[in-house]
Amino acid sequence: MKSSWQNMLERLSEWLNVAITNLPNMVLALIVFVVAYWLSQNVRYWIEKPMRRFVKQTSVRTLTANIASILVVAFGLFLALGILNLDTVLKSLLAGAGVAGLAVGLALQGTLANTFSGVFLAIKDILNVGDFVETNGYSGKVEEITLRNTKIREADNNIVIIPNKMVLDNPFKNYGLTRKMRVSVECGVSYESDLNFVQKLTKDTINNIFPQDGGDGIEFHYLSFGGSSIGFQVRFWLPATTELTTVEARSKAIIAIKSAFDKNNIDIPFPIRTLHIQSEKNSHNERPTPAMMS
Repeated sequence: MKSSWQNMLERLSEWLNVAITNLPNMVLALIVFVVAYWLSQNVRYWIEKPMRRFVKQTSVRTLTANIASILVVAFGLFLALGILNLDTVLKSLLAGAGVAGLAVGLALQGTLANTFSGVFLAIKDILNVGDFVETNGYSGKVEEITLRNTKIREADNNIVIIPNKMVLDNPFKNYGLTRKMRVSVECGVSYESDLNFVQKLTKDTINNIFPQDGGDGIEFHYLSFGGSSIGFQVRFWLPATTELTTVEARSKAIIAIKSAFDKNNIDIPFPIRTLHIQSEKNSHNERPTPAMMS
């Protein structure tokens, strides 16, 4: 019994001596890791801010900053282990990283697929924050692109979160990739209107609020003789850089056309339906004919 107690005290004494001897290294390793963690939290800002001058894509800047932050933490961890003379532990970590990576990869196939899809979307510059897109049955403005999903704000202000893999694997329409879009507005004028004047007035009105660049022109075509009006269609180009959607541009065009027509006494008729109502007296006096009785 005495021998066991003595062995335990000797072992504790050895551990205490080792701890006292390695105390400076432990403090230094802790300081190194804390500094590395602090740097990882600030390196995102330090990298992302100067990149704004050269890289326009927000997703690319965010991805680069996140990777740099992870590398700083990993470097601080390895450096701290080296200071503690835990080379064996460090080698074991590096050797086991391959096996652990394989196991994690099999378990997180969906997550890794979304991550690689997010990297691809960021590098290829086919989807950026602020673009108006239609994908997977949803449409709206891209609010954020992370390594796992894409957040889209719909017209009703709801946020839709779509995994990056679904965005990349399915067709999507990105209005931000086009430099201009064409907007079409249909209307009708009364038969008494001067059609040549209506055409000129409509084109001038549209050109005042949406000036056409270069060879782009405003197209105006009469479509048909309607029941109460002559229908026409006007089409014009809209720069995509104005961040106006088709719906917003069409709304502004309709307001401007209606105001111009009102100032020039041009009527936009609505369908007219004539109803013939038989009086109750005539209905009672009417006698049934043989055909009605049969």
